[in-house]
Amino acid sequence: MPAEGKSDMERIGLFSEMGYVTIGDKYVSHYMRPFNEAASKNRQMLPGGTKKLSSLQAGYFEPQFVRIFDGEAYSNPVQLRRRYRLAESKKNLGKAFLPSNGDKLPCGLGSYYGTIGGSYAYFSPQLKAKERYIPPGKNFYTIPGKKGTGYGYANLTIGEQYPHEPDGYEVERINAKKAQEEHKRLVKGGPFKLNLYPQEYFDMNPYYNDKPLPPVKKPPPEKPIAPPFKPSSPAKKSGGMKGGTFDPYPSHSADPYVIKKSKAVTTDKERQIFHPPPGPKSRPVTSIITLNVTR
Repeated sequence: MPAEGKSDMERIGLFSEMGYVTIGDKYVSHYMRPFNEAASKNRQMLPGGTKKLSSLQAGYFEPQFVRIFDGEAYSNPVQLRRRYRLAESKKNLGKAFLPSNGDKLPCGLGSYYGTIGGSYAYFSPQLKAKERYIPPGKNFYTIPGKKGTGYGYANLTIGEQYPHEPDGYEVERINAKKAQEEHKRLVKGGPFKLNLYPQEYFDMNPYYNDKPLPPVKKPPPEKPIAPPFKPSSPAKKSGGMKGGTFDPYPSHSADPYVIKKSKAVTTDKERQIFHPPPGPKSRPVTSIITLNVTR
C-alpha cells in the first residue's frame, strides 16, 4: 500500500497489488513492426526443392532401394503342399473308406435302370383299346320356316291369325285414370311423411320459422327523471363586463355588413370542373354453395 493516496483495496479491489515483470524494460513501439520478427533473423530452414516423379532413386527417402525379402531362402510352394499332404496321410489309422456300391446312373430317357421298384403298368404309355364310335340317329325332319317375321304377314304363325281388337282413343290415359281412382279408394289415410328427410342447405324464405313466435314483451315503465339542480346566479358586479376596456361596450363602427357574392361557375373549357373517371362496376356473382347445390 502506498504511503500516500488511496489503498489497493480502494483502487483495484485487492488486498495487495502484485508486482510487474516488465518493470524497467525499454518501450518497444509496435508501429511498422513485422508480424514475424524471428523469420527475418538468423538462418532459416532451407528445403532441397521439389522432386519430380520418376523411376530414379532420387524420388525416394532412402539413398538406395531396400528389398523386403533380402537374404531370405527360396521356398517352393508345390513342394511344401506335398509335404503337408504326406504328413496328414500318416495320421490315418487305416485305408480310405469306400462305399459298397455307388449310385447307378440311368442309361437314357424313360429307362428304369437303377430304380427300386421298376416300372408300373398304370403309367404305361401304350394306348388302350377303345370301343367303336356309333354316331347318334338323325332328328326328325320338319317343313322349313316361312320367310318373314310374322308381324304384318298373314298365316305365318303356328296357329291361326290373331283376332282384331279395337283400340279406342286415349285408352292408356283412361286406364291410368281408372287405376288412380281405384288407388285413392283403397288408401285409408294420408301420405306418410318422414321428418328425417334431408333438407336443402338454405331455406327458400330466410324469415320462415316453424315454431310460434314468443309473446311480445312489454317495455318496463319509464321512471320520471327529476329536473337537474340549477344553482342560483351569483350577484353581478357594477359596471358590467368591460373586458379590460374603459367602456362597457365597444364603440360603434360605421362599416356596413356586406355579404360577399359567390362567383358563378364558368362554362369555359379551361375552367371546367374536374370529374374523375368512373371505376369498375360490380355485377352479381353466384356463390360457391349455390353452384354446388345446383350441380
